[in-house]
Order: sequence, then structure tokens, then C-alpha cells
Amino acid sequence: MHTTEQKLKERIKELTCLYEVTSLIVNCDYDNVKTALKGIVQCLKQAWQFDSDTYVVLKTGEYIIKTAKKENTYVFLESPITIFNKAQGSIKVGYPVPKYTLQDFLKEEQQLLDNICLEVGNLLERKEIKENEVRVRRQVEQSDRLRILGEITAGIAHELNTPMANILGFTELLKDRVKNDAQAVKDLDKIINNTIFSREVVKKLMFFACEMPQEKETVNIVPIIEDAIDLMRTTLRQNGVACKLITSKKSVPLRIDRIQLTQVLFNLIVNAVYFSPEESTILVEVYEETNKVVLKIADEGCGISPKKAPHIFEPFYTTKPIGEGSGLGLSVVHGIVQSHHGKISCTQNTPTGTIFTIEFPKE
Repeated sequence: MHTTEQKLKERIKELTCLYEVTSLIVNCDYDNVKTALKGIVQCLKQAWQFDSDTYVVLKTGEYIIKTAKKENTYVFLESPITIFNKAQGSIKVGYPVPKYTLQDFLKEEQQLLDNICLEVGNLLERKEIKENEVRVRRQVEQSDRLRILGEITAGIAHELNTPMANILGFTELLKDRVKNDAQAVKDLDKIINNTIFSREVVKKLMFFACEMPQEKETVNIVPIIEDAIDLMRTTLRQNGVACKLITSKKSVPLRIDRIQLTQVLFNLIVNAVYFSPEESTILVEVYEETNKVVLKIADEGCGISPKKAPHIFEPFYTTKPIGEGSGLGLSVVHGIVQSHHGKISCTQNTPTGTIFTIEFPKE
């Protein structure tokens, strides 16, 4: 039985805990929520009746925070942490067994724990809302930049097409005139090769700027993938890399532009070949889910660092040495996938390498 003085002392501890927790939440930096949660756990420990023996555990999907544990077995009071009406964690406050039982907890302590869990849930909700706002704002900014860049690059591509065609045509004519001069022919071949490379960059600009007409039709994409891999066999052989297609079905129907799908496959497989070591294997996997078709391309290369991963789909961003990449390949892929209302992402392969995953919705 508690005396009036003991009860008053416990109420003061509970009110102090509520005040300190509220202060921690109000002044919380959403980029450093873990620090606030650590402070909340310490406040809870001090608020309990037998604080020297109290053990507190806070668990959510992202955080696990505990106070020092003195014994192996505890009896707990527990309350859920609810985020957007879903239980996504809990806080447990315990006393060691057999020294204490559930009867040693106060009714007010359960009420205090419920209130603290409610406040923590609200904090994590606000953190998630802020992160979503930042993510949406970045997506909008990126879309605006891509739209403006698309308009600019479309104009540049149109302007470059004619002079490059002239360069190729006149260089071929000049080769016929100087065919007895080996050095001149060699130099002219360099001009032709570099012009062809530039023309390919212009094609990528056109794809990126969505200037290429799109012709969607429902087709079985398995033969398209097989043909794309077959066309890459020479490149694969020259680099000592194998490519294997994995599919559980011979027919995977999808409404898509077959030329653009081939463009996506070429870009991703060429990238995979470039970064793959000799005698490694590139895996191309395609399968159906309820509302989508999933295409995965996995290599065994060096992988993409977490620092570079957020930028790989940006135009003109490349991890290849200068002169070996235009930085448009993955931007083109990203643009094509988005124009089909799909999603593309990259993750680390195990033990090494990168996996590109594309999800096309079924229409």
C-alpha cells in the first residue's frame, strides 16, 4: 500500500517524464530522430517506480533502442507504437524476475506508457510525412529539369542530324579520291567512326527527348529478349562474358514498343558487359506477376556505390572514363520505362555486381 507521499512522488515522476518527452519531440530534428528516441527511453526508465531495476526496450521497423540490461528474464508492461493506424513497433518496460511480478507495476504506469507510445507514433508519422514531401519535391524538380533538358536536346539533335549526314557523305566521297594514300584513308576512317559515334549520341538524345515515335502493341517479349541477346553475342564473346536468359514461360505478353524494349535491353546489357569481369555471367530474368511484368538484368561487376546510385539515371552522368560513355544510356532507358508507365531501380547483387529491375504494368 502506497502512502499519499509515495503516490505524489510517483505522479511528479510521471508528469516530469511527460514534460521531458514532449520537449524532446517538439525540439526534435527529423534528421536525427534516433537521438530523441534515446532520450525518451531514458525518461521512461527514470519515471518508473523502481527505476534502478527498470529495463526499457523501444522497437520500430527502423530503430531498436534499449537501456542497460542487468538480468536475463523480465516481466514487462508493453504498448504498441502506431503509425498511420498500423502497429509498427512497441515500447516495453520491464522489471527483473523473480524479484518483481506484474502486480508491482502501477496502473498509472501503463497509462503513461500508452501516452508516450502515442507521442512517439505521432513523431514518426511527422518524420515520414516530411520525408515524403522532400522526396516528392525532388521528383518534381527532377521532372522539370528533365522536361527543360528534353526540349533543349530535341532542338540540338535536329540541328546536328543534317551536318553529320553531310560529314559522313563527303568523307566517304573523299576516301574514294585518296584511296592510294593509306594514311589519308586511315585519318578519314577516324572521322567516319567519330561521326557515327556522334550520330549514336544524337539518337540517344532523340530517345531521351521523346522525339522518337512510339508504336505500342501487345507482343510476346521473350523472343524479343532472345533476339537482343543473340545480337550481342559477338560483343559478349569478345569480352569473355556469358549471358543467360531465365524465364518460366515461353510466352510473356506485354503491350510495349518492341524497338524501345530492344533499346532498353541493349543499353543495360552493354553496360553490364562493360563492367563484368571475364568468365562471368550476366543473368536476364523475365517473369509475370499479377499486374506487372518484371525484367531483371544482373551482372557480376564492381557494382554501383551508394554515393553514385541516386545519380545514375541523370542525363550525361557516367561512371565510365572520359570518351567511353555519353552518360545518356541509362537516361534513355529511364525515359523509355517511364513512357510505358513503368519503374526502374538498381540494387546490389550478391556477392558483387548490380541488378537492374524494371517493372512494366500490364495494360
